[in-house]
Amino acid sequence: MTRSNHSLWLNRFAVFTALATLILIGIGGLVTSHEAGLSVPDWPTTYGYNMFLFPPSYWMGGILYEHTHRLFASFVGLLTTILAVWLWIKEPRRWVQWLGVAAFFGVVLQGVLGGLRVTLLQNSLGFVHATAAQLFLLLVGIIALVTSASWSKIAANETWSLVPKGLRYLLLSATSLVFLQLILGAVMRHQHAGLAVPDFPLAYGQLWPPTDAAFLDSVNARRMDVFDPNPITAFQIVLHMMHRLGALATLLAVGAGAWISRSRLGNRAPLTKATLAWFCLIMLQAALGAATVLSRKAADVATVHVIAGAASLLVGGLLCFIVLRFSFAPSKAEKAPGHSGATRLPAPQTETALTTG
Repeated sequence: MTRSNHSLWLNRFAVFTALATLILIGIGGLVTSHEAGLSVPDWPTTYGYNMFLFPPSYWMGGILYEHTHRLFASFVGLLTTILAVWLWIKEPRRWVQWLGVAAFFGVVLQGVLGGLRVTLLQNSLGFVHATAAQLFLLLVGIIALVTSASWSKIAANETWSLVPKGLRYLLLSATSLVFLQLILGAVMRHQHAGLAVPDFPLAYGQLWPPTDAAFLDSVNARRMDVFDPNPITAFQIVLHMMHRLGALATLLAVGAGAWISRSRLGNRAPLTKATLAWFCLIMLQAALGAATVLSRKAADVATVHVIAGAASLLVGGLLCFIVLRFSFAPSKAEKAPGHSGATRLPAPQTETALTTG
């Protein structure tokens, strides 16, 4: 059965909203990389102007990045509002409708967090804002997935119900590690610790650099003369090194997930292919992290690093969503062609599925 036209375009709009959100995260990375977060000191106005009427002749320097970020965030907010209304009117599955409502309130919260970061001058709100953006992207990504034609194909594939419990936990752990990495990365950027350790793969020529006062004094004397006028602290070095260790742990966890999936489910299983692609994305992310350090945190490299990190969480989060949805109690109703989401299994069938799944 072919999908209705409104479902096809609803899904395309959801995918477009997710892509716009990913771009917005990249623009936010540019704002941080160029240290332009407070280039516009007022909110919701821009130097007293209505945000949408701010003269283009003033778009220069840090103002360009910060004001563009605000405008694009407003665009994503508009897309999300349209998506939520569209889902509520046309989507027959109630739980998907509520995902749209959650996305709407999520984008409102994001806008408020971004505004408070400016008006309250709270640096801590910066990484909260950045972290919430990753979760919002995952939410919109889930909406795009469950409104797609691929969703019924995923539900119809029996291999999702064969995922071992250990592999499910491993995927959840790996995704949690990616999320923790994104939090650490956001804290690093807002604590200016991205170049607290300027060499790679070693750290000041060692596996783990010292953080005593004498070492910091000698390092800061060289840094301030060469490339960075701001002294570093022991906290910044430890934070940077924890991010590196987290990257290694994430790479090993995702790699193990791909290996176990291949061993238990075979090369042709969708989860095996997906985890292998995820592993390749994580390797790219690790390489971009190294390039960020070696390039002295070049803005374009650091921004791509941020985007790849968001994409890594999106892939891992979607895999966990699929595995958890279909591993425990696969729904025959959702596997039926043309299923609208309104059909419910009779109680005896549901109980049997739960006891056997």
